[in-house]
Amino acid sequence: MPTEIGKYSIPAAQVGSVLGDAEIAALTDLIRSGATLSQGPLREEFEQRLRAHIGTRHALTVTSGTVALAIAVHLLDLRPGDEVIVTPQSFKATAEPLLAHEKVAVRFCDVDPDTLNIDSAAFEALITPRTKALLLVHYGGRPAEMREIMAIARRHGVLVVEDCAHALGSEYRGGRPGSLGDIGCFSFHSTKNISSLGEGGMITFDRDDWAERVDRIRSNAVDGDYVSKPLHVGHGRQPWMMWVDDSYENICSTVRAPGSNATMSEAGAAVGLVQLDRLDALVSRRQEIAARYAEVLGAVPGVRLPEVPPEVNHPYHLFTFFVRPESEVGRDAVVAALEEAGIQVQLRYFPLHLRPEWRGRGHRYGECPVAERLWFREQVNLPCHPSLTDDQVEYVVSSLRTALRAPRSRRPMTATSR
Repeated sequence: MPTEIGKYSIPAAQVGSVLGDAEIAALTDLIRSGATLSQGPLREEFEQRLRAHIGTRHALTVTSGTVALAIAVHLLDLRPGDEVIVTPQSFKATAEPLLAHEKVAVRFCDVDPDTLNIDSAAFEALITPRTKALLLVHYGGRPAEMREIMAIARRHGVLVVEDCAHALGSEYRGGRPGSLGDIGCFSFHSTKNISSLGEGGMITFDRDDWAERVDRIRSNAVDGDYVSKPLHVGHGRQPWMMWVDDSYENICSTVRAPGSNATMSEAGAAVGLVQLDRLDALVSRRQEIAARYAEVLGAVPGVRLPEVPPEVNHPYHLFTFFVRPESEVGRDAVVAALEEAGIQVQLRYFPLHLRPEWRGRGHRYGECPVAERLWFREQVNLPCHPSLTDDQVEYVVSSLRTALRAPRSRRPMTATSR
């Protein structure tokens, strides 16, 4: 058995990638070079390679996926009375930037029972003339049905923001998440498909005007419209004024937001470049583990496995399956048995509309019945990350077989969202 971490012999991902000698060498080379550790050539190289990988005109790195989402919401230029449609099945950061817009109506859209992604029919039913945008997630790395969703969005003039925190390394009908909607947001957190030294994020899109605004926001500049207006003091221009970065040549006529320091460090970019080289191998390992789990679960009555169509490459950031309500073995019994075996099971994610901050905005149980039913009664996530050894995977498989024979009378699990 592996070394225990806390009470778990098989923990959920503490590090979603694999870090080793190549990352250490990249950091050592950077420090020994004496080069800048901020806003340097490594960040530019990382962004260039990410643009090529995703297939967008712009890919701008920031300090986290949460910051990327906040900037994406800022680019929507929301006004009082606007409406935004959001998935309920995601980490809280997907919707959290909207809490600052008290006069914008947030409408949670129910999910597809197979993929846990936005249900396209439910999305279209929620659109009104005031709908400005959709915020969706590619749950677990499995891309949403973007062909249908984008056709609906274009028909109604709705912008689409993709939360791609799980989806780096995935493909959908020949394209990559982050290039399928209007804006893509990625996370390089330590638990994600690649890491940039623990934290990091990226925002992708094609619009040049957005690129200028994002670059200002992440670099301590004001996001606004600048106009030329030479300043004259007394009878002539003062020479001493000219050293200040055009401050006396231009004024900001429209201020949308103050900037912030949200630039990725050179150290983060150095690690990110190495990790990007590893991406295909890391995804392949996740897929091997997922295939082993599916092999066992596919033969168990009362268990439902999501289908993955041939036009989708699923990187399995999460491995999710469902215990049918009519099964002889209840979902809570399965989870309790796995936990007792030392396998950490995290139910991702508690429906957002039922979190306290959104209940305080008037959202209630019953708003997204599919997402609610699946989370409270059917959904299970197994550890699936590339640092798992074959022996650990087989221990999960063995424990899973035992858990799926557990009686319904086993003590119910106390559900928590991590």
